Amino acid sequence: QVQLVESGGGLVQAGGSLRLSCAASGIIFSINRMSWYRQAPGKQRELVASITNGGLTNYAESVKGRFTISRDNAKKMVYLQMNSLKPEDTSVYYCKSQGDYWGQGTQVTVSS
Repeated sequence: QVQLVESGGGLVQAGGSLRLSCAASGIIFSINRMSWYRQAPGKQRELVASITNGGLTNYAESVKGRFTISRDNAKKMVYLQMNSLKPEDTSVYYCKSQGDYWGQGTQVTVSS
C-alpha cells in the first residue's frame, strides 16, 4: 500500500521561507520520480517541481530560483525548500510519486 504524507506547511509572511517534507512508504522509492504539485482555490493543479531517481530536477517557471526540490532515498523522503515566498504561492501543496500516487496535501499560506 503506497502512502505519501506531507508536512511543513503553514502561514508565512511574504519573503519568508518554508520547507515541505513528504514521507513515502509502500513504494520502491529509489526508482521513482517524485514531484510536488500545488492547487489554489478555483485553479487547476499545477506542477511545481520534480526530481528523478538520479537527481535531475525540473521547475515551473514561476518558482525557478526560489524553490529547491531534493530527495533522500535512504529515508524515502522528498523535500521542497521554498524561499522568497509570494502571496501567489498560497496553495495546497501535494506530493506525487511515479505511478500517480498522491499525498493528502499541506496548506501553504503567504500573507502580504
